Amino acid sequence: RSGGVAHQQSDVKTFQIGKYEFSPSELIVRLGETTHDLTVKESQLLEYFCKHPNQILKRDVILKEIWGQDDYFIGRSMDVFISRLRRILQADATVQIENIHKVGFRFKVG
Repeated sequence: RSGGVAHQQSDVKTFQIGKYEFSPSELIVRLGETTHDLTVKESQLLEYFCKHPNQILKRDVILKEIWGQDDYFIGRSMDVFISRLRRILQADATVQIENIHKVGFRFKVG
């Protein structure tokens, strides 16, 4: 399926993101035979993006949803997690975490 994030119904909930398979419960992103381990926060952040594909997401809303608060230091921490997710997802050009200047991010898929 193109143009979005597909959900598979099974014992383990996974998201199909372009060429990747993401399993929040296992904290992993798979691309073929390659598996990337995620931290709990990276997994929560990627799952939040997967549930809101191609939408502009406000930075303060993401911080409150994932971290429960919005402050400068947590915001810097989120930027580090997003950089790491970008590196993990860079093998598929159809998947991007786009900065929306002074607003937040858009998880572009498809």
